[in-house]
Amino acid sequence: MDKKVVNVGSLKVGNYIIFDDVACKISSIDISRTGKHGHAKARISAIGLITGKKIIKIYPTGDKVEVPIVEKENAQALSVQGDLVTVMDMKTYESFDLKIPEELKTEVEAGKQIVYWIILNEKVIMQVK
Repeated sequence: MDKKVVNVGSLKVGNYIIFDDVACKISSIDISRTGKHGHAKARISAIGLITGKKIIKIYPTGDKVEVPIVEKENAQALSVQGDLVTVMDMKTYESFDLKIPEELKTEVEAGKQIVYWIILNEKVIMQVK
C-alpha cells in the first residue's frame, strides 16, 4: 500500500498529496467560502516531489483525495556509472541502481551514505550524508 485517502479539509501545508498520479508537497492552501448554501473550497498549490513542477487544484473541503505514503530509507553507494549509482539498502542489504538527480551529481561517490525516498513505488535519491 503506497497511498491512502484523506479529507481535503484535514490537509496542511507541508503534507503530501497526489495530483494527476504525481506525488506532490503542499506549498499553500487557501480556503474560501462560497454562497449561502455552497460548500467551502480549498485552493491547493503543490510542487511535484520528483518533477519539481507546480500544480494548483481546487476541491470542495468535504472531498476525499489520495496522499502518498513516503518511506525514507538509508543506503550506501557502492559504485557510480554515469547517471546511475549502485546502492545497498542499510536494512535489507538489497542492492539496486538509482538515478542520480542533477543537483547531487557532484556529491554522490562510492562509500558515501545516501537517503532515498520510496514515493509511489519509485525510489528517488533525496540527500547525500
